[in-house]
Amino acid sequence: MNFDGLDPGMGEYAPALHGNLEPGREPSMDPRLNPGLLQGVELDPDGLPVAIPESVHMMEGMFSELHSVHAEVGVPVTATHFDLQEELLWMGNHRGHAMSFFGSTMGRYSSFQAHSTDDIRQIQSMETGVLFLSKSNLKCQTRGGLVMFDYPMEEGADMHSLLMTENNAMLMGGLQNYVLEFDLNTVQQTQKFTVEAPGVAIMRQSNRFLFCGNTSGKVSLCDLRTFKLEHEFDAFSGSLSDFDVHGNLLAACGFSSRGLNRLACDRFLMVFDLRMMRTVTPLQVHVDPHFLRFIPTYTSRLAIISQTGECQFCEPTGLANLADVFHVNTVGQLLMSFDVSSSKQALAFGDSGGGVHLWSDAPEVSYNSYSRETEFALPCLVDSLPQLDWSHDLLPLSLIPMPLNSSEPLLSDWVTTQATPSPRRAPPVDPEILRTMNSVGFIGYAPNPRTRPRNQVHQSSTNSVYFYYIRSNANPLLVELDYDNYNQGVPESLIGRDEEPHLYMVPKKYRKTVHLGLFCDFDFKHYNRTLFAGLEPHIPNAYCNCMIQVLYFLEPIRCLVQNHLCQKEFCLACELGFLFHMLDLSRGDPCQASNFLRAFRTIPEASALGLILADSDEQTGKARLGRLIQSWNRFILTQLHQETQEQEGPQAYRGASSSALGSSGESVIGRQFGCEVENSSLCRCGKETVRSSLTLLFTMHYPEQNSLDKTIKEYDFAEILKKSICLEQSTQAWCENCEKYQPTVQTRNIRCLPDVLVINCEVNSVKEAEFWKAQAEGLVNTEGLTFDTRVEDLRHVWIPLTLKMSISKSQGLEISSWPEEEELNSTEEAEGASLYDLVVTVPHVLDARTGGNLVAHIKVGETYHIRKEGVTHQQWYLFNDFLIEPIDKAEAAQFDVNWKVPAILYYAKRNYHSKYDLRIKNPIEASVLLTEASLARKQRKSHATFIPLMVSEMPQAGDLVGLDAEFVTLNQEEAELRSDGTKSTIKPSQMSVARITCVRGQGPNDGVPFIDDYISTQEQVVDYLTQYSGIKPGDLDAKISSKHLTTLKSTYLKLRFLIDTGVRFVGHGLQKDFRVINLLVLKDQVVDTVYLFHMPRKRMISLRFLAWYFLDLNIQGETHDSIEDARTALSLYNKYLELSRGGGNNEVRKVLKGLYEKGRKMDWKVPDCDTGDVFVVMFLLACN
Repeated sequence: MNFDGLDPGMGEYAPALHGNLEPGREPSMDPRLNPGLLQGVELDPDGLPVAIPESVHMMEGMFSELHSVHAEVGVPVTATHFDLQEELLWMGNHRGHAMSFFGSTMGRYSSFQAHSTDDIRQIQSMETGVLFLSKSNLKCQTRGGLVMFDYPMEEGADMHSLLMTENNAMLMGGLQNYVLEFDLNTVQQTQKFTVEAPGVAIMRQSNRFLFCGNTSGKVSLCDLRTFKLEHEFDAFSGSLSDFDVHGNLLAACGFSSRGLNRLACDRFLMVFDLRMMRTVTPLQVHVDPHFLRFIPTYTSRLAIISQTGECQFCEPTGLANLADVFHVNTVGQLLMSFDVSSSKQALAFGDSGGGVHLWSDAPEVSYNSYSRETEFALPCLVDSLPQLDWSHDLLPLSLIPMPLNSSEPLLSDWVTTQATPSPRRAPPVDPEILRTMNSVGFIGYAPNPRTRPRNQVHQSSTNSVYFYYIRSNANPLLVELDYDNYNQGVPESLIGRDEEPHLYMVPKKYRKTVHLGLFCDFDFKHYNRTLFAGLEPHIPNAYCNCMIQVLYFLEPIRCLVQNHLCQKEFCLACELGFLFHMLDLSRGDPCQASNFLRAFRTIPEASALGLILADSDEQTGKARLGRLIQSWNRFILTQLHQETQEQEGPQAYRGASSSALGSSGESVIGRQFGCEVENSSLCRCGKETVRSSLTLLFTMHYPEQNSLDKTIKEYDFAEILKKSICLEQSTQAWCENCEKYQPTVQTRNIRCLPDVLVINCEVNSVKEAEFWKAQAEGLVNTEGLTFDTRVEDLRHVWIPLTLKMSISKSQGLEISSWPEEEELNSTEEAEGASLYDLVVTVPHVLDARTGGNLVAHIKVGETYHIRKEGVTHQQWYLFNDFLIEPIDKAEAAQFDVNWKVPAILYYAKRNYHSKYDLRIKNPIEASVLLTEASLARKQRKSHATFIPLMVSEMPQAGDLVGLDAEFVTLNQEEAELRSDGTKSTIKPSQMSVARITCVRGQGPNDGVPFIDDYISTQEQVVDYLTQYSGIKPGDLDAKISSKHLTTLKSTYLKLRFLIDTGVRFVGHGLQKDFRVINLLVLKDQVVDTVYLFHMPRKRMISLRFLAWYFLDLNIQGETHDSIEDARTALSLYNKYLELSRGGGNNEVRKVLKGLYEKGRKMDWKVPDCDTGDVFVVMFLLACN
């Protein structure tokens, strides 16, 4: 694992700006506090604010202490800032933590980690957020803590100050030879000004100059626009501490040299007149000045602050009075920061002990003259949902799933001779109807001859006449006239379905797979004898499973997305990478694309394109799958191209910039699928416009047929493909020369050939289907087929298995069919010709019973077979969700449009993989386990339920980690009762992970959680299952939650890092937890106490009963707690090891026998418990 970039100290202070001023003044920390354990944990501040006693009288105009609060004990406060828009006081400490306090009472408003390791050096508020400057980073976050952008500095930067300028721009300076100008609108550096060493430590601004102070004791006056040096004041011989500007005066404090490189604080303030550019009489003060600010009210008062807490007010041109000296009670700590509110009514001090002190000249202080209203989180007003009584005597036993035995054949596995239906012929249409029928296009109508009584027809005459009518008009398709609405003619009665005349056409392996995700022990190997992983279809919008498999078996795409990692919460490239990692690890077991589809449903473009199906469309089969998958194909290529072109190769999750403005460089998607095309538009006036663009796929265009000529001309596929790529069509377009819409001829030509040619077939109506069928039945394509190929395999084949493509200067694009086994000669290769092999076909299977489905034929390459099976060969496979079956290459190119309609074709250039880097480097680093900010606005570190791992605790292979997860229900189960009283599940319930807890399994902090994340969800929760999950309404809402709320992706990365490290997870029912989280964990990394304390052919035992029997613990009383469950599982595993070491397997069997006897006597109920058998309910929920 990669531990680079982690700070092993995590407790060392950065060197001060001016070095050690005097011995003994270093900030101190309580030696009894362990700084490592305080990382990410905050003491409860509720008892620390010190209110001013009511008896204290505050004199108007005289400053005195109003409140004092400790943020983090022992951690110096390095920056304080009064918010310029709201009544908030901000502070930042040495560990990068930011905190805000509201109003004069200093009530806690927000708290979050602004920087992971560096101290916060300056804070600046804006209209939309707050800026936090550290040594090498600038971060902008909302006042609630959400990151708006994160801008890293150049290597070697040491930033100290920032200054807001006009037009939403700012300047940043530090101890380097440049100052940066930064545009906050575009989040980009606009200019870089060169300055002399040692750089700029302090910046101020007036209406005439920009003032820059450095550590050599000088103050430079620069032009506001050009940053050109106009004047320079040599204020102190040693170093500059602080300065401020007001009107025509500049006051500065600093240090003077006292010999032997020793600095001493100078008690004379240097005052400069900006009109005459000369020094005024220095002002002697009675404190050691370290900070100073002008506080102009009635006069231009100066506030001079020392590090020991002494404060003096005086006029810059008068004499300082000793009576004006006050003292800030820092309890022996040093002042590290100071700020004045814009209203000049409040002063804020931050000390080295973590204290923040608020001084004011009035009891009711206002930080700004006109502050906007601060937004507060509303209290949780959601009532608890009613709970179900699972101990009811009438609970149906049919809710408990039963496993399938894979050794016995299924009842539906009939032989073909017994399963062939004998459809009944439709009755003939009344001759009078045929005689009087008029045709308008494809619709025929006739008057009712009234030969039958009204509203009485033959049992199946409605559908029979419908299909007979299609036959009588010489239409051979026996389907609806619109392929997209194919299923609308499906009868609802069971008799009508049995009599559908074309159902027997669909082979069983192509039919829609049905797995409701209900049975935990479903036998998937019955449908997949290979080692490749299928995908489960019961998830919403799982129609794209076939295309996910297509992308996975394209080697450059598989490597690209597994190397990709960014900070976007919903990134399809990241989610594909996680899913492909599971497909790599699986040994034939199916995986779920639930997290990918969850991210897919949040993409606005997907919703706008109509790619997100409603539940009703999926269940009733009304979705237009043919068009839908072609639109999805275009969308996913475009989306991956956009998400991966900004950054190529692996990157650290926390190290990547969250700015959306990345470079628009070329991506692997663009290199693999992209084709540069030249679009020419020629107006009849002679004006020609040429534009170049990048296209990722092409759409087939078929020739128009003469309406009078019913015969369809035969075409070669290569000819149609060439005309579709080099498209020429006439359309109305705007002409700049004519200044109006004119008929134009638009022509498209390509300048280069892609590595993978993607084709959308666009067979969406009967017109295109008739054309395709005429070509497939009129031509017998024998290229690439062997001698053993059957005659049946030659039917319905129009597309060639191999194409030869080239671009010449004289003739342009040339495409022709090519024998699959032959190679190009040297002359043809020198001319730029390339061979393209068919590698993917995606057909739409028409099935009136289910509304149809999508499958994929994929030519799996050698590298995949080597990884999975250790053999070197290529093979075509059929992928139908979790059904995977080898097929012949002729079947992949076969399209009988009566039931199998082509949708997508992929042709790949032969040996194109050699130009791509196919290495995979795991981009998930150890930094994902470090402290992160919570999304919840009300979450306070005093409520933290876990201590994050320190660097010394980073897990190693074989370490034990206790794990438990809690879930909520997004969609309830939909079921119906049959006439015999049995229950039939129509749609299973959909679960979502809501809380994940990981507990240390060894070391000095054994049993202490290091992950306890509540997962934020944007989807509606219908049941929080509070009795069994402990999750309450509001816990997952960032506005009102007080928990450590984070995203699913953030927690997923933590678990992936632990899995990749090789830790062993200990828990109860982990198989179901990992299934819902969508993780694949190897069996040797899982220790499940469900199976440790289980005897063959016996029932599973609940965690609660095991804890009571072995550990004498009473857990899960009113609700569940994942921390408690994870600790209990670890204790049970230690108990099992103790039993094994004591007497071996015999002792374990003896103990288990006693366990089952005790359980039967007590009816598996823990004493003093009347809630029934909890395990049955939890087992059912886990299976769902």
